[in-house]
Amino acid sequence: MWKRTGTLLLGAAAVATAGCSPQPAPSVAAINDKVYAVSPDAMKVASGMLSGDMSEMKVTERVEAGSGKVTTPAKLTGKLVLTNVSKDQALRLVGGKIVYVDMQGKPIALEDNRVEPMVKFTQGYGSSDRLDPGQDATHTIDAEFPVEALKAKRLKEVRFELTYIPSPIREESMRFAVSVSEPQ
Repeated sequence: MWKRTGTLLLGAAAVATAGCSPQPAPSVAAINDKVYAVSPDAMKVASGMLSGDMSEMKVTERVEAGSGKVTTPAKLTGKLVLTNVSKDQALRLVGGKIVYVDMQGKPIALEDNRVEPMVKFTQGYGSSDRLDPGQDATHTIDAEFPVEALKAKRLKEVRFELTYIPSPIREESMRFAVSVSEPQ
């Protein structure tokens, strides 16, 4: 009797494990980066106390292979180097925003579910938010990009509206009238 029960249990265990064998995973469509070239991809601009160098610019969106469905909306990336060109003023970088401008000079809005692109500068100990005369700071740009601007001949310019606080650097001298007596 024990042999028959043992055989039944082993048979039941074999059927149970056969039903639990891993099923093949459903195939997942590949996600590819669709990169749009920005022309020119590097440029220099100056405004007031700041000089800006923008380089390595490109727009990238992630697209599902086959269906063409956008999985990650377009983003503008690049490297921004800001230089304080003043001879006698330091400045503290506060922040800013990025505005995409169409051929008629009007801002191109982002879609409803996307956040307006902002430029944030780190603050605190050892941060690069303060620029003394002649100093520069490098910032990585990774900002939302409007789908409307991807259309041919739609985008005229990308505008960085930066906010900073200037503070004059002054040199002054102080005089102390002193005398030295003979050694004793």
